[in-house]
Amino acid sequence: MEGATIDIAPMRRRHLPAVIAIEKQVYPRPWSRTLMLGELDLKESRAYLVARDGRRVIGYAGIMFVGDEGHITTIAVEPKVQRSAIGMRLMLGLAKSALERGVNAMTLEVRASNRAAQGLYKRFGFVSVGARKGYYQDNAEDAFIMWVRDIDTAEYGELLAQYSLRYASSTRFELPRVIGGAPQ
Repeated sequence: MEGATIDIAPMRRRHLPAVIAIEKQVYPRPWSRTLMLGELDLKESRAYLVARDGRRVIGYAGIMFVGDEGHITTIAVEPKVQRSAIGMRLMLGLAKSALERGVNAMTLEVRASNRAAQGLYKRFGFVSVGARKGYYQDNAEDAFIMWVRDIDTAEYGELLAQYSLRYASSTRFELPRVIGGAPQ
């Protein structure tokens, strides 16, 4: 991945075969194609992004919007390219999309054992506020509930600006345009 330009762009139906392949590699209970299609159809309340190296999809992420909050529903990176800052770029894309939608707080659940993901989320200001006991059906593992609030402040904007600058030479962002609260 060294020197490659990564494109972060809206997920389209044509990306689903690659997304499902990654999903099957990284999750014990992968989402189905039908579920993914349903999520993509909910454009008013969802944003899904893909990370591409050229034409190859190497990661994806999604967020659900409820009022002024965003719930990160999924994020995954192809195992061969994990630890290449793809997750950072996807999180940056989700945060920018959330701000475009007028969101001021984001939340997610993460496996208690997934320290790498927790570290990524902490870099974006998320803090653990509780746990859901036995949340994951595959092994009854607990999930930590994490939140970041006040993402619409200048301080949070500075954090995003720092990350944007860090990846500016190696990332192209093509995020869904939002006009009047609705994606275009």
